[in-house]
Amino acid sequence: MQVDRSCVVSSAWCACLLLLFSTLSTRVTGVGGTHQSIPPSVVKLWASAFGGEMKSISAKYSGSQLLQKKYKEFERAVRVEEIDGLRLVKRLAEDMEEMFHKKAQAMKRLVEAAEEAHLQHEEDPNLQYEYFNAVLINEVDEEGNSVELGGEFILQPNDHFNNLSVNLSLSVVQVPTNMYNKDSAIVNGVYWSEALNKVFVDNFERDPSLIWQYFGSAKGFFRQYPGIKWKPDEHGVIAFDCRNRKWYIQAATSPKDVVILVDVSGSMKGLRLTIARQTVSSILDTLGDDDFFNIIAYNEELHYVEPCLNGTLVQADVTNKDHFREHLDKLFAQGIGMLDIALTEAFNLLSDFNETGRGSECSQAIMLVTDGAVDTYDAIFAKYNWPDRKVRIFPYLIGRESAFADNLKWMACANKGYFTQISTLADVQENVMEYLHVLSRPKVIDQEHDTVWTEAYIDSTRNRGILLGVVGTDVPVSELLKTIPKYKLGIHGYAFAITNNGYILTHPDLRPLYGDGKKRRKPNYSSVDLSEVEWEDKDDTLRNAMVNRKTGTFSMEVKKSVDKGKRVLVLHNDYYYTDIKGTPFSLGVALSRGHGKFFFRGNVTVEEGLHDLEHPDVALADEWTYCNTDEHPEHRYLSQIEAIKLYLSGYEPHLQCDKELIQEVLFDAVVTAPLEAYWTSLVLNKSENSDKGVEIAYLGTRTGLSRINLFVVPDELTNQDFLTAEDKEGVFNADHFPLWYKRAAEQVPGTFVYSLPFNTGSENKSVVLASTAIQLLDERKSPIAAAVGIQMKLEFFQKKFWTASRQCAALDGKCSISCDDENINCYLIDNNGFVLVAEDYTLTGKFFGEAEGAVMSKLLQMGSFKRVTLYDYQALCWVYSESSDSGHTLLDPYFAFFSAMKWILTELVIFLVEFNLYSWWHSDLTAKAQRMGRTMQVPCDTEYPAFISERTIKENTGNLDCDGCIKSFVIQQIPSSNLFMVVVDNKCDCSMFEPITMDPIEIMYNESLKCERLKMQKDRRRPDTCHPFHPEENSMECGGAVGLTPSLTATLICVLLALLPR
Repeated sequence: MQVDRSCVVSSAWCACLLLLFSTLSTRVTGVGGTHQSIPPSVVKLWASAFGGEMKSISAKYSGSQLLQKKYKEFERAVRVEEIDGLRLVKRLAEDMEEMFHKKAQAMKRLVEAAEEAHLQHEEDPNLQYEYFNAVLINEVDEEGNSVELGGEFILQPNDHFNNLSVNLSLSVVQVPTNMYNKDSAIVNGVYWSEALNKVFVDNFERDPSLIWQYFGSAKGFFRQYPGIKWKPDEHGVIAFDCRNRKWYIQAATSPKDVVILVDVSGSMKGLRLTIARQTVSSILDTLGDDDFFNIIAYNEELHYVEPCLNGTLVQADVTNKDHFREHLDKLFAQGIGMLDIALTEAFNLLSDFNETGRGSECSQAIMLVTDGAVDTYDAIFAKYNWPDRKVRIFPYLIGRESAFADNLKWMACANKGYFTQISTLADVQENVMEYLHVLSRPKVIDQEHDTVWTEAYIDSTRNRGILLGVVGTDVPVSELLKTIPKYKLGIHGYAFAITNNGYILTHPDLRPLYGDGKKRRKPNYSSVDLSEVEWEDKDDTLRNAMVNRKTGTFSMEVKKSVDKGKRVLVLHNDYYYTDIKGTPFSLGVALSRGHGKFFFRGNVTVEEGLHDLEHPDVALADEWTYCNTDEHPEHRYLSQIEAIKLYLSGYEPHLQCDKELIQEVLFDAVVTAPLEAYWTSLVLNKSENSDKGVEIAYLGTRTGLSRINLFVVPDELTNQDFLTAEDKEGVFNADHFPLWYKRAAEQVPGTFVYSLPFNTGSENKSVVLASTAIQLLDERKSPIAAAVGIQMKLEFFQKKFWTASRQCAALDGKCSISCDDENINCYLIDNNGFVLVAEDYTLTGKFFGEAEGAVMSKLLQMGSFKRVTLYDYQALCWVYSESSDSGHTLLDPYFAFFSAMKWILTELVIFLVEFNLYSWWHSDLTAKAQRMGRTMQVPCDTEYPAFISERTIKENTGNLDCDGCIKSFVIQQIPSSNLFMVVVDNKCDCSMFEPITMDPIEIMYNESLKCERLKMQKDRRRPDTCHPFHPEENSMECGGAVGLTPSLTATLICVLLALLPR
């Protein structure tokens, strides 16, 4: 019998390696006589064969070597420059300041028109006026006639408004469902505000980049331009009330510190306590990010609703308000109400917190929610609030009893506040809103027309002391992004902006939506802090500097998750930041070190560039602004390439274009043009790609130019979405380069990155992408000029792998092992540990640790891979709600009417057992709700791992002791790639080792830590303006019983400019 000497040598070599390795790791078995069953030399042979063939295929069909050669030919004609990050961020801030100013001018024109129209209008209580109601337009009755307040309203789809059907000539009016749309006050307001239509149209003609313009009235109606039809929800309800929106409230009032006192004495049992909860919840709705608050329940004793926050106030952000709402359900009524103790605590709390300098340092208020007060407590007010009356008092009398109304109204009038009585749940919203009119008086009377900005909106206005409404316009974030030259920021670079509270205005890592298919907004999408996305900055150095409107630089190592959070790039970023003048916003720019800090300029003639730019395979990044085609209507339907041609012709002086970017895109068009002929020759050569394994060749350059070539007809493409708008991560976007481009840039020059897209389906539907970066120079800091790649069928790719794994160096052709052997498993994994090839096809695309937990654990221990811990502070976690709690249902303002009717009917049956009968009915509802438990998603923090290979370790072997059975494996890097072949001996049962997964784990905070997080207040900058009081205020307009409303006779308008969609 012949002996295969190569196999003997290999076995001996492996045994020596095993013995050596046992001294390095306690997990490797060093038992005498142990035999390494997988020869590393054979695995290395397989890896080399597969790597060589794949590089040959990838380089050939992508044209990478040709493109590298073409850029080399232009090497002497280009000029490499280091990007001056500080200069860049200052210029971007100036551009944004100019853009904001332009929008504000449009709002000022609305202010002037609205003031004039209101001055000219005389209030007519009998006015009859047919207007276009947003819900009723184009509606007909059973006889085919237009319904009242409907009528024919021409609507046409418009791509500038997301292809919604709109009317560019007229606005529409929306009235909340719980309001009468022909109420005299509403009809009069709608009538005089018709004058805004002309200004809406004129603003849009002057600045076609404007989108929605609107007027939100203090009466509750909402005028919107362009006109659009509103549709009720499935319950026939439109819950929108402009006065409840954050932009309206922050436009109407100055920042404030608020203490809410809730009476929980025995007389508050039953429906009164339910109304009180709803009242407090509605008050919370009126508080914004510049406000601070706390809630104290009282009877004989004081009960902080959140005991952890005893003696302090917290910022009224979404998270804190939701936290307090959860605690409202825990309130129960008993005992006697000692209001004097509660008022004393509230005054001391406001005074002490104000001295810390951490609050609003502007307006202060006490909201008193009670069913009565036996005294006026003037001694307390004299001690703590008179004569300055810096704290306003707003009593809310709960229930129909009016015995104590005079005492409560006196408190309001004596302390510049406002008194209201709330008899039913349906009364809550309107009555809570009254306090905003009072707080708006100083702002209105000042007549300074200052501009107030929030994280989402800007506003301005005033006249004689009565709030009339808010006007404004939306400015989409995409408008901000258009001012940012992505080509100057590099492959991993980005720009971002934050508010005075540190909340993100725009950032590529902000994820405001969730869900598949129809996306939904996250509940706290508008209050994501910069520290939650730039979480490596543990000391908030960058965040605090930006909040305090400083100009400077900062550097740190960052871990950027990509590819739906499954991969990680470890980068070193340099940050540059400055403030945006005239706003509370700060702008930052992040540039990654290395190639990300350099930019190069090429130079070709316009004729050359235009000739090659017009090739049919050329496309430009849809979301990049080469030319501003929104500025003038006649340019709106031009493609970017058409606009560039028009600009270069010199015949259109009004077309604004980025001259520098156009010069560079012409250069890239010329350099990459030869690839079109190269790819065409491959297509025409029928002997090439006969099995149609390679489907697409593609390239992208630093200027957003891309070329695509199909080697198969479009209908035969395995992945139809690749390089289309559906493939968000695979194309150039306003804030990022394609994923394949970014990953290729971090790979060793000349090598290919192979990956399996995670959104592909089963094996016969899947593809593999292979990409490589093209460097301009051979230097380490050379700019990346472009990236090229191919898309191939997964089946084709896997076939190449299995063919290579059957090779061996034995002279007689008989191999010691093969991937066909039953005793070994062969895998092909990438540098992040994801399986591209496995004998079990169901493992394709899965993380290797799920299939071979023991081996992955050993690879981590040996250093072949390392675990990187990532954090997601924008996560949503599933929780099971055992009860939807009828109390929550009662908080719905449209369910409120029915609840109030039940209460009235109950009292009619028997007044003496009012609370018992109500409780019986209410309990029945609660029981039904409890039976309808459901799962829901709530905001949470999570921690999850990502894995990355160690580049310096090319090969490794190991053994695992699985209950006395020795399991061996070999890992070998595939040359010129990011791939590894892993061959595992499967004779042993290693199921005692847990799989290693990438599942996120919710970060659970104990009660102590939860308390610290609630108390923790990050740096913030107060708004520049404050209007707490004005000497001309009429403090005697301080409210009355239900149904008594103050006369709204003065002229005033509030201007509001929104930076994000509502």
